[in-house]
Amino acid sequence: MEELKIVALNGCLGYGYEVKSLEAGLALAPAMVGGDAGSTDAGPYYLGSGTALVKREQVRRDLGQALIRARAARVPLVIGSAGMAGGEPNLQWVREILVGIAREEGLHFKLATIHAEINKTRVRDALRDGAITPMDDVPPLTEDAVMGSARIVGQMGTEPFARALAAGADVVLAGRSCDTAIYAALPIARGYDPGLALHMAKIMECGAQCGIPLAPNDSLLGVIRKDHFLVRPLAENRICTPDSVAAHTMYEQGDPLTIHEPEGRVDLSEAEFEQVDRQTVRVHGSKFIPTPRYRIKLEGARLLGYRAFTIAGVRDAAVIQNLDVIADTVRAAVRRNLHKGIADGHFNLEFRYYGRDAVLGDLEPLRHIPPREVGVLIEVVAADQLTANYVLSLARSSFLHCPFEGRKTTAGNLAFPFSPSDTAAGEVYEFSVYHLMDVNDADTSLFSIDYEQV
Repeated sequence: MEELKIVALNGCLGYGYEVKSLEAGLALAPAMVGGDAGSTDAGPYYLGSGTALVKREQVRRDLGQALIRARAARVPLVIGSAGMAGGEPNLQWVREILVGIAREEGLHFKLATIHAEINKTRVRDALRDGAITPMDDVPPLTEDAVMGSARIVGQMGTEPFARALAAGADVVLAGRSCDTAIYAALPIARGYDPGLALHMAKIMECGAQCGIPLAPNDSLLGVIRKDHFLVRPLAENRICTPDSVAAHTMYEQGDPLTIHEPEGRVDLSEAEFEQVDRQTVRVHGSKFIPTPRYRIKLEGARLLGYRAFTIAGVRDAAVIQNLDVIADTVRAAVRRNLHKGIADGHFNLEFRYYGRDAVLGDLEPLRHIPPREVGVLIEVVAADQLTANYVLSLARSSFLHCPFEGRKTTAGNLAFPFSPSDTAAGEVYEFSVYHLMDVNDADTSLFSIDYEQV
């Protein structure tokens, strides 16, 4: 084929998109419509708990509009990282929504469901075999971390998607995936240059976020040819420019000239970006360099405890000046007033001061400038919810009435925006696995595929 067209729905399934944009893309007879449905950006909770950041109504709207129109156009629909984290509960949640839409709309199609959750024993065995490498700034993996994880997923590359599409799937629903794999699998399978395909996919995975005005909640068209590719927004009020597309090429990249994927890396040092028309940018020069060993990223989450927190405001200069003194005093008061059986090691008490240094902490360069007002977040994570609630209540009351040198008022130090002031936030997860695992790229058992007629 001289060219292959792909439509990206948006930056994340559930964020919304203009239906007119999708229809404009389908009118161009694309080979595929794709959608990225997940990320680790929202933290480990969604992997550990098996729930989604976006709500059912959001996913149902975006998935329904795309499914109905893709089936009418006889175009494959490919969704990756289903349910945000891409674990088995996340994947099945989206599948349930998908099948429900099909029943309501009377749709018939072949569905491929690609599983990304990996057995913990398999990861432990790989660790014993020396096949696990930490990501940057991540400690070495331990067997306790592996076996203590609620679940572990692997971030699949292009191969499982290509396999599902080659088997004639009309709809592909995948667990945790590399964002690029969703869009690069079909072009690579059809013989297009992998460097161009992966680079185009890197730009497409966020929808029209590479456009102006920036819009992760709108659709983008990608067209790949022998020696270049084109990208343009599918809404008339948006444009792409060489700067906007080049900028998004560097999005979430540690090295601005390299894209790392399981299949290899893309060298961008000779990539060029050119304006073709008002909306469209042409890109060429991206070079693919195969990896000496095939690796996939593992993501695992384990239960850390249970959270309780309160939020309050401070607009008293004396209180703001003494925030660190107050925090130390509160910690000591909490220790003194805990009932027997609860020790420091049973909970973690933290204070964050928004408006002073909550984002950067000790790295905040303007910490010496007194803020006019500060938002105070008091957070407790403990082994159970009752302990978290109890410690938070002690900390909040101690902070509210904490004395300090020069204090003139007997009123409280905190202004609460809500009543009740305290929130029991439930389970807290942390990443327990964030490592690379060496695998055989011909091993199709890692990401198994189920086929069914819906």
